[in-house]
Amino acid sequence: MVIGSTVEVMRPASPESVIKNVGRRVAELRGELGQTQEEFSAQVGIGLKYLQRIEAGRENLTIESLVKLANQLNARVTALFEPARTQSGRRGRPPRGA
Repeated sequence: MVIGSTVEVMRPASPESVIKNVGRRVAELRGELGQTQEEFSAQVGIGLKYLQRIEAGRENLTIESLVKLANQLNARVTALFEPARTQSGRRGRPPRGA
């Protein structure tokens, strides 16, 4: 008998949805640290464009990259896989030609 536990039903996740969620989590956690993309990418040792692709959910990260990002965010790697608090709406400048 288990007392005080909840059962969480797992829904199948697509790789694309996980990649997008991780990107949103990186952006959220970076924002909580008050760092710009430029500052954060320099500290992690990755290119700005690469970070922008990560946060946009367009990069399938390696374990090495996940660890580097989590370390710089002062977070556990598993924190990057927690549900993002923000929705996937596009922020920033509109696309060119829009």
